[in-house]
Amino acid sequence: MFTDIRQLTPEQALVEMRALADRLAALDIAYHQQDAPLVSDAEYDALKRRNEALEAAFPALIQANSPSRRVGAAVAEGFAKVRHAVPMLSLGNIFTEEDVYDFMDRIHRFLGIPVDTPIEMVAEPKIDGLSFSAVYQDGVFVQGATRGDGAVGEDITANLKTIGALPRVLSETGGDLFQRHIPARIDVRGEVYMSKADFFALNQAQAAVGKKTFANPRNAAAGSLRQLDATMTASRKLSLFAYAVGEVSDATWTTHYGFLEQLRAWGFPVNPEIRLCRTPAEMVAFFQDLNARRADLPYDIDGVVYKVNRLDLQARLGFIARSPRWAIAHKFPAEQAMTKLERIRVQVGRTGALTPVADLTPVNVGGVVVRHATLHNADEIERKDIREGDTVVIQRAGDVIPQVVQVVSDKRSVDSKPFVFPVVCPVCGSHAVREDDDAVFYCTGGLICPAQNKERLKHFVAKESLDIDGLGDKNIDLFYELGWLRQPADIFRLEERHMLDVIGLDGWGQKSAVKLFDAIRRVAAGVSLPRFINALGIREVGVATARLMAAHFGTWDQLSAAMMTDEARNTLVQIEGVGPVMADHIVNFFAEPHNRDLLADLVRLVVIQPYERPAGVITPLTGKTVVFTGTLVTMTRPEAKDRALRVGAKVAGSVSAKTDYVVAGAEAGSKLNKAETLGVRIIDEDLFRQMLDAGEKTDYAKTVTGE
Repeated sequence: MFTDIRQLTPEQALVEMRALADRLAALDIAYHQQDAPLVSDAEYDALKRRNEALEAAFPALIQANSPSRRVGAAVAEGFAKVRHAVPMLSLGNIFTEEDVYDFMDRIHRFLGIPVDTPIEMVAEPKIDGLSFSAVYQDGVFVQGATRGDGAVGEDITANLKTIGALPRVLSETGGDLFQRHIPARIDVRGEVYMSKADFFALNQAQAAVGKKTFANPRNAAAGSLRQLDATMTASRKLSLFAYAVGEVSDATWTTHYGFLEQLRAWGFPVNPEIRLCRTPAEMVAFFQDLNARRADLPYDIDGVVYKVNRLDLQARLGFIARSPRWAIAHKFPAEQAMTKLERIRVQVGRTGALTPVADLTPVNVGGVVVRHATLHNADEIERKDIREGDTVVIQRAGDVIPQVVQVVSDKRSVDSKPFVFPVVCPVCGSHAVREDDDAVFYCTGGLICPAQNKERLKHFVAKESLDIDGLGDKNIDLFYELGWLRQPADIFRLEERHMLDVIGLDGWGQKSAVKLFDAIRRVAAGVSLPRFINALGIREVGVATARLMAAHFGTWDQLSAAMMTDEARNTLVQIEGVGPVMADHIVNFFAEPHNRDLLADLVRLVVIQPYERPAGVITPLTGKTVVFTGTLVTMTRPEAKDRALRVGAKVAGSVSAKTDYVVAGAEAGSKLNKAETLGVRIIDEDLFRQMLDAGEKTDYAKTVTGE
């Protein structure tokens, strides 16, 4: 029994509050990190209530590590935005044992390390949860965020504080193996998840009071962590594992495995299943073992992540677009189920592509109810002989995209008929054609096709494009049907022309309308060049290519001027990563009169910011066009190109009068001769490395990612 608070002196209350903080912290560690609760939920809640009562009676004695500090009180209006100092990038996926060997072969080739020389890898279970970032300043947790779009996430500081497994203050006790020094600033990253047991308990509690249940633990964890009221998050039992680092002021470790050991020493939960592997065979064996034990683990996993252990090799390998070369996710085999294909429906995308979709009798696949599946294209339907009314086997490829694997032919109806792919657009009635060697039919309607228009508008405002809050798919559909939106520029005239109309819509009001218009104005005031290029929806041009184009041209004026010249196609194919087909699509986009009119209208309404090169990488090569020829000695050709791109150089595939440097290795060929003819400066490998090192910073904090 507790002593009556009214009888306690301040000194006695302080002693009890400190004891409660220590006791509750120990209980949190036992529950969240060791999956071994020491007391019942009722006893734990009684201790929490006692602490709250003491703090209410003695507010001046509240401690920095108080358990109550883990709970945010007031309901927020919405999540603030947090820009990650180091982007939270994603991982590429592989699905077969052969892919594992191919992945390691690529690493060996890139680094120029013989295949028979082992490269140590760290194999980690891929937790099926929600990624988080936790920033510590002088060892104290100061900010939490979601991944968001990788560059900007949502501020969930109050919510993360409610998770007992997250250290509020980093411990300096780690034994002789670890540095006791804590960086002045460090961004620890990991995954918030809900254990299977806690998921089932939550769903039982939800059902008991007539509330909606969650489809799977991942959805439950994500929904719980993103509650605007942090007390709601606190009422759910969430756990976490830490596995990566973003920004760090002064790292003292040299391997990823060493970093994980340091995380443990600081008090973070680190997955106990993590293993070191020296060969692809060991990686595959770990994957197979974990897959066999998957159902027995207390949490959901959807694969294994492989990471190069040595950080110096990670830095050399760098990144491809939005994922690292030094890490990859090996996904478990897709789960399958059998159901009926009720109808084949053809959708029209922003580029005019006609994509067949299977409408299914709803079926549960891997914990998710699936109602639709992709059929890819007409050739795929014909090859698998997929028909309406068939019983089919479906799977979630990579546990994400549902697809039809095969038809159960012995269950087919005798009056079944082959599906005839439409030769006209199902939306606007224009002819649907496909080019030579192309499996996809395209609507020729262009701007007269409402489906293409709506999809282009949705792409224009999507997260990886202009990212306009409040203008999701449903609102685009609504505003389009009302006739308010027809082209991207209409978005930036919406407030002027239809502010009162928006406020008067069902489900809207002054507050929600003001938030939408504020978001539109923020974008109009300044959008990055890569985002703007990606938003245009040019065929074949995605996030990675948009970034390459932005880096090459620097400003929108320079890009658009270059596209109006006869040399536009040749200029584009000079960019490493832009091929002839992609270049044709880009040139054709800018050559179309209605696209030129659309762009002229847009640039009057939107400020397009010049491309910002990464900070701290200004070198003599920054902004210069470089061509490589011959065999290099100290690095492979792919590594040399990657390092040049990282310092802001433009890597071209052929020599022209616009080339600044030709890096000539052994047995240089015709490119060297052309450089001499044009008077382009020729440098050797040693000078190239000196120019790189003149300003390049190899910072581990810039070479990490989360899953």
